[in-house]
Amino acid sequence: MLLVIKNLREIAECFRDGTALPEELALWLERSLREFLDRRCHSIDEALGLRFAKGGVPWWLEEGMRVRDAALRTLAERFYPGESTTARAAAIVALSDRFASANWPIDREHAEMPARYRGTPKEYLWHAFRSGAPMPLGERRLRSILAGAAGAGD
Repeated sequence: MLLVIKNLREIAECFRDGTALPEELALWLERSLREFLDRRCHSIDEALGLRFAKGGVPWWLEEGMRVRDAALRTLAERFYPGESTTARAAAIVALSDRFASANWPIDREHAEMPARYRGTPKEYLWHAFRSGAPMPLGERRLRSILAGAAGAGD
């Protein structure tokens, strides 16, 4: 599924830049659209190969969870080195809760991260919140993410 997302992003960039699609991408897109238009698939997601297991999370949420989790892990590594997973999680939960109430209501309207966040914990919180995955998280879930536990979005 990640390859499908990569293909779609590459196609979007070609359209934005006004460049020709590489032949393999053009053929893939044509086949996918033909599958949908010929009603061999129930949805455009299915035609493109964006399937998820029943009860699973949609592709866009899975992608967002991966971005969020990576941002939170980087935050923990950069600003809480040497701390236990429990201590890191507790600190990040407190930061996230403050960010959610004080910063995110304003920041959510901006497509770009405020420059003043660069190099601070808020840089990583902004990316985590911007990912579209649920934020803020509870301490238990955050401990799992920081420990690298396998799960949806890891």
